Amino acid sequence: MGEEEGVIGVFAAGGRGRRAAVELAGFLGPDAVVPDGPVGPALRALWPRLGSAVFFLGTEATVRLVAPLLRDERSDPGVVCVDGGFAVALLGGADALAGRIADVLGGHAVVTSASVDSPLDELVELLDATVDGDLAACGEAVRQGEPVLLANPLGFPLPALPDNVLTGPAGHDAAWTVLVDDRVPKGPRDDRVVRVVPRTLVVGVGSSTGVSASAVSAALAQLEEKRGLDLRAVRAFATLDRKVAEPGIADALEDWGFWHDSTTAPLLAYPGEELAVIPVPNPADLAIGIPSVAEAAALRGAVQLSGGGRVEIAAEKVKGAGVTVAAARVLPRGRLALVGLGPGDADQRTPRAEAELRRASVVVGSAECVAQVRHLLRPGTRVRSDGAVRLAEAGAAVAYVDAGAGPVVSGPVHADVIRVTGVTRQL
Repeated sequence: MGEEEGVIGVFAAGGRGRRAAVELAGFLGPDAVVPDGPVGPALRALWPRLGSAVFFLGTEATVRLVAPLLRDERSDPGVVCVDGGFAVALLGGADALAGRIADVLGGHAVVTSASVDSPLDELVELLDATVDGDLAACGEAVRQGEPVLLANPLGFPLPALPDNVLTGPAGHDAAWTVLVDDRVPKGPRDDRVVRVVPRTLVVGVGSSTGVSASAVSAALAQLEEKRGLDLRAVRAFATLDRKVAEPGIADALEDWGFWHDSTTAPLLAYPGEELAVIPVPNPADLAIGIPSVAEAAALRGAVQLSGGGRVEIAAEKVKGAGVTVAAARVLPRGRLALVGLGPGDADQRTPRAEAELRRASVVVGSAECVAQVRHLLRPGTRVRSDGAVRLAEAGAAVAYVDAGAGPVVSGPVHADVIRVTGVTRQL
């Protein structure tokens, strides 16, 4: 899933099953929910938000429920079936969750995953990115100790990486390259390059009344063809508020979502007086009385999504038939996960807490707290007793751990902050 792990849905039929589901949800932490009503409709409603799904049902019934909803292994939630004393990891790399559930319920975990995740999988999850290339083969090369070059020109926070993943020029002889970027590399495609494409871009759209969907789609394509941006990196679109209902824009963005397998990029809207005061590289004397729509809307949307971080113009405006588009980039910054470990026992630590520990390049906490989780850390993870905020503000992916609900930091933090609240009492 992405930076946010998503909801852990716990589904059960009948009064007895529901009571067991409610009890388990208490152990899984604040992200776990037990929906009301019949399982089928509740599952369909929650599916887009799920990071994991747990079913107190037989495996056959569970498969029948989830099969129509499956799309791809990177976006589908992990699925665990609790049946007859066994917690079965059915789909989505849910082995760790199945093990946790088995511990809580006093049962046995059944692991079904064919392979072990590599640090590259953690990288993709950390950045909520799209992958272009053979990630599995590259990840296997990492696990086998082969040299792999990782290029990160925009400076995204990275998880802990083994020594054979090279981030400097010494990797020029590596058989594989991992490129973390929102831009399309120039030159012919290289099958030994895996591209990790984070969602960093906000595309601004300005148009005349009655613009066609084909004209808007053609202008969007120019952002890739002329400006070198990968449209899979689009995080949101933005426009003038009066243009939200423009059919050509709405239809073109729906087409973009279909072809890019995305239903999560919103269309943000801003009033003209708000866009008028945003400095842009290419102001114009527009008939609507403001100097820019596309560039200004892109920048305004990027500021909204940045959480106080830095933004920049990624592509100056491109003009089409009655439409103008531009793109702004939300620049990467460090990441601070405030992770609560609960009362201390392993079966009271949430799955999301463990995920954040695997994603961190630095874990900060007391010796006692770090000792509880050291076995979960990726090789190469640095451990510190203090300085969590400073390290995150310097660009690192940091997990700051503490007992109970988790650590608290005061004052503004110039990094992306994620809170993973720990269990504070036995339910």
